[in-house]
Amino acid sequence: MSQFERNPGMPLDLGWVNESNVNLACVNQRAETHKTRRSVKKEWQSAWLLRATQCVDLTALSGDDTETNVNRLCFKAALPIREDLLASLGVSDFGVTVGAVCVYSARVPEAVAALEGTGIPVAAVATGFPAGQTPLEQRLGEIKAAVAYGAAEIDVVVNRPFVLSANWVALYDEVKQMREACGDAHIKVILATGECGTMTKVYQASLVCMMAGADFIKTSTGKEGVNATFPVAFTMVRAIREYFERTGFKVGFKPAGGIRSAKDTLSWLALMKEELGDDWVQPHLFRIGASSLLTDIERQLYHQVYGRYAAQHQLAMP
Repeated sequence: MSQFERNPGMPLDLGWVNESNVNLACVNQRAETHKTRRSVKKEWQSAWLLRATQCVDLTALSGDDTETNVNRLCFKAALPIREDLLASLGVSDFGVTVGAVCVYSARVPEAVAALEGTGIPVAAVATGFPAGQTPLEQRLGEIKAAVAYGAAEIDVVVNRPFVLSANWVALYDEVKQMREACGDAHIKVILATGECGTMTKVYQASLVCMMAGADFIKTSTGKEGVNATFPVAFTMVRAIREYFERTGFKVGFKPAGGIRSAKDTLSWLALMKEELGDDWVQPHLFRIGASSLLTDIERQLYHQVYGRYAAQHQLAMP
């Protein structure tokens, strides 16, 4: 996944964490105006939608997931956009795939087998997803099992009570142990921001997780009442920017939960480009956690090519 040196983490700097504060009014104002400030049209829109496709973590996280579901998901991951659309757009040879396939740990072997030869990594949710309320030893064991199964990326959830009580030492120690359990697999740390209390705590938790060695920080599990929102995004990416400015190490960002519109992906990409730069609009530093988003992206590309929207049966469902 990474094209540069991984974030190695650093000793916990409580002075830096505790002095951090978020001006909520300013964050909300920035978020409210963001979607009205940028418009991408015609062939540029198609290019951005194809880039968004490459940044999708195509996800299956339901209790009724089966091997058949996983195989279908992996087929869509390897060919996310219809071949006639890619040909019409002149990108047949670009190898457009999604960024990763994300499944429960038990489904990793099936996903690895289905994606063999595609180069698409398998990400596994672990550590008692989505609540993270199982004993640490079990959470670390789940990470090690997922890695042994072949997962190249591990999405872990933080212990929210540590965030709510500002127990930054405990949060740092747990995430650091999770990073060590991942080994060479990249770790994406889910803050579950809808359950973190305040934006200041979201910012502080972001810093602590990066100090502990997170390769990515992620907004949410998709199971909370509030998931990926622009105020949360601006808060977290500003933490990423400050961490990069102070340490020189780049950490990725992943919004997840409730992102279903192709139009919204353009706003997410614009946010990353404006706040962090071009490196952060590529899959090694930006991912979108989604299950149904690809359908709308493909629908918009179909409209670009044929001048009309496709019927539902004309597009393969993930």
